[in-house]
Amino acid sequence: MVSGLRNSRPMLVVQLALPLCVSLWAAPLPAASCESPATCLQLVRSAVANEVAHSNDPTKHLFHSRKESAQGSQTRLYVETRDAMAGMTIAYNDKPLTAAETQGEEGRLSWLESHTDQLKRKHAQELEAADRSLRIVKALPDAFLFEYDGEENDPADASSKYKLVRLKFHPNPSYQPPTHVEQVLVGMQGVLVIDPVGLRIAKIDGTLFREVGFGWGILGHLDKGGHFLVEQRNVGNGCWEVSHMSLAFTGKILLFKNLSIKSDEVLTDFRRVPDNTTFPQGVELLKAEEIKLTQTRSAEVLKPQTRSR
Repeated sequence: MVSGLRNSRPMLVVQLALPLCVSLWAAPLPAASCESPATCLQLVRSAVANEVAHSNDPTKHLFHSRKESAQGSQTRLYVETRDAMAGMTIAYNDKPLTAAETQGEEGRLSWLESHTDQLKRKHAQELEAADRSLRIVKALPDAFLFEYDGEENDPADASSKYKLVRLKFHPNPSYQPPTHVEQVLVGMQGVLVIDPVGLRIAKIDGTLFREVGFGWGILGHLDKGGHFLVEQRNVGNGCWEVSHMSLAFTGKILLFKNLSIKSDEVLTDFRRVPDNTTFPQGVELLKAEEIKLTQTRSAEVLKPQTRSR
């Protein structure tokens, strides 16, 4: 689910992000036909099948990320490669890194390039996160009961001639989570928004209405009131990527260590790169993008200001 999410977002909560790079292949399901629970479930099952079918799409992108948390904001560049995700911080609190900090970022990436065992380990962790995400997505039709809640405009396409379908969801009392990965779903309710033409999940907005355990309550729990919002959009060529993630959770890990996650991340400026891009090639793309952004900032500073008369 939720970026991702595919195997690309290097963060704990990628388990709650939608692995969404979806092509336009399914026939439209008119919103008006989704006003009964049965047709709502049909729409969800069709959209989930589409998500799963395209979860291993090889398309790769370079993109920008700005994430706000209690510690401030962090702006990063990411590029998906066949080896693993490459990421590079370019600003803290909207202030560009110093030359020494940039050198440190480049040094970290060079270290990964030269330590293939660590790069393989990073890639394996990303694949594991993607697998957990996919299991969450597959569970959606069985884990929840859905109710038609109207329509809304596509915020990413103001010219669209059709509307997105909004569904309310709450736990299905007969659902039994097969593993601890799906355990979080039994305490969640919220809204799912689906593109009925492309069968894409455009948004999922969920809230924990009760405390839920993970690892069958042995490893820890998430507190009631936890919330997450994940949105995605078409970034070109029928490919969709996560564009916004907002997360707010508290709880405990191992029953004694406090857990607190509060962040808001916006992902923009997606640009396709070759599907066979290697990690070293990805690093060079990041460096080139950082240089381009630095030159753009310098040009903006030197641009003469227009005086008002």
